[in-house]
Amino acid sequence: MTSIPPRRSPPSAKHGRGVAPAPAPSSSGAVSPPGTVPLWQQMQQVGQALQAIRGGRSGTAAVEAVEPRLRPGVQALLFQVLRNLGRAEALRAQLAARKPAPAADALLCAALALAWDANTAPYEPFTLVNQAVEAAKRAPATRAQASFMNACLRRFLRERDALVQATDADPVARWNHPAWWIQRLRKDYPEAWEQILLANNAHAPMALRVNQQKCSLAQYQQALSAINLIAKQVGDCGLELDHPVPVHTLPGFAEGWVSVQDTAAQQAAPMLLRGLDLSQPLRVLDACAAPGGKTAHLLEQAPPGSPLHVTALEVDASRSARIHDTLGRLGLHAQVLVADAAEPDTWWRAHCGGAHFDAILLDAPCTASGIVRRHPDVRWLRRESDIAQLAQLQACILAALWPLLKPGGRMLYCTCSVFKAEGDVQMQTFLAHNKDAQLLPSPGHLIPRTGNKAESVPDNSTGDHDGFFYALLQKLAH
Repeated sequence: MTSIPPRRSPPSAKHGRGVAPAPAPSSSGAVSPPGTVPLWQQMQQVGQALQAIRGGRSGTAAVEAVEPRLRPGVQALLFQVLRNLGRAEALRAQLAARKPAPAADALLCAALALAWDANTAPYEPFTLVNQAVEAAKRAPATRAQASFMNACLRRFLRERDALVQATDADPVARWNHPAWWIQRLRKDYPEAWEQILLANNAHAPMALRVNQQKCSLAQYQQALSAINLIAKQVGDCGLELDHPVPVHTLPGFAEGWVSVQDTAAQQAAPMLLRGLDLSQPLRVLDACAAPGGKTAHLLEQAPPGSPLHVTALEVDASRSARIHDTLGRLGLHAQVLVADAAEPDTWWRAHCGGAHFDAILLDAPCTASGIVRRHPDVRWLRRESDIAQLAQLQACILAALWPLLKPGGRMLYCTCSVFKAEGDVQMQTFLAHNKDAQLLPSPGHLIPRTGNKAESVPDNSTGDHDGFFYALLQKLAH
């Protein structure tokens, strides 16, 4: 087993008191008011959010439930907790013979996840312990177990090295992923599974897609440079910032000059449209389209005055509203339908006139196993049985949409998953059952990168990107 590289200290300085400075703005632009926030108060919220995630709630929803002034700091702490939860739970098992009640266990594990490694802890470990105990005392759900938590955490401070060493042999503690997830990656990627897990625990970069209908890549780089932001070009229209910033500080964001989109996801629209004559009327379907990033990119690829017609399909009405928001900010237009891609009888003839599509982009529902570094809750929310269920749904949607593609047309099937069952295996099964489908040159599985160019990771893309799968199909004429 390859050893984990030395841990790096975080860019921010340690804090030794029980008062957190006002956190930096999040990527959503929310900021805390000037002043300080008691760390115990943030710890309370982190514990509650972790308990909600353990109960099946998404990390996004758990963070949105936090009051706005605390949200950025709580999210930063929560993400670090989720990236170290396997280690924390193994340490808690060493410290407590019996698992405490859910609220206390969540707060205890949150403290252990933040404090277990002094090199990466956001505050001094003794400060985190003090504030976690204070948080327990101040909440009705944990007050009765505050003394128990204090004993566990004080023992952890005294015996930290020995306790950590005792958990090193546990793969879940070592890699901070569920055991089934680790086993699945070892099977799918015998040579690269460790590197995938390491990448999953790293911070994702902030990648931008420049709307070249409004400005060139070079012009936008100059605009960033003018406010002291450094960005390197990735792909034809992508930029990767050297550090993340709130979106509202990006030049021209409100005016639609740029969008935030991972560089792997930026490959979808150009891959589907490359070689097509965009000066001619083309009908394109973007299935499972929310929040609309790929829909917008399809439209951005078309020259001014192009007769390209895009239909964006989304089964969830609330998520469909985000497509309208995305297109509105960028000044673009598409036909947006709230409908189920797996049931074309309910929308194809009624809203599309029964006309076949020249191209279809299917960004299918999946485990999201490729975007764990952006959504560290995913690994703890998913169950192994989800893979087979989602693969069945993907096959159902593929079978439903394929007849809507005209002969000679293209379909791009993609998922933000690294599991082979949702990519290579899914596509080989589809090709075996559809003799009129031809696989064109495609990237296949793109595994997440940490930005370390020395990695011996099989890949066919550039930049520091998420995990993705792409298969480009052409429909043969009868």
